[in-house]
Amino acid sequence: MTAQAGNLLVGLGSGEGAERFETLLTAAGARIERIVSWGQASPEGFWYDQAWDEWVLVVQGGAGVRCEGEDVRELGPGDWLWLPAGCRHRVEWTELGRPTVWLAVHVGEEQEGPAGAPGGDLRESKQKT
Repeated sequence: MTAQAGNLLVGLGSGEGAERFETLLTAAGARIERIVSWGQASPEGFWYDQAWDEWVLVVQGGAGVRCEGEDVRELGPGDWLWLPAGCRHRVEWTELGRPTVWLAVHVGEEQEGPAGAPGGDLRESKQKT
């Protein structure tokens, strides 16, 4: 077995197009993913309602995340959020003009397709208000 290494802040893209999802590791019961956002947000009225737990860390940039029934939490570099299964949440905004880099750890997610296959993109551009 060979060790693998990388840098979360390399290859972020130019901000053109959709949010980028990159699976870094898939292991028994967990998936680690890098997400690069350039002003994307959840579509109006859309809520994530996942059957698995998710831990997210903002590595660079900033974002606003709302859990149902709560105020928006502003996240910056180093801030993390634990989203237990069934915690309805949405991304209200991510910074414009520079990338917001997230590290997401999905725990207990049933894997679809081959290991390492990234998920879909359900977010669209929205400015911070």
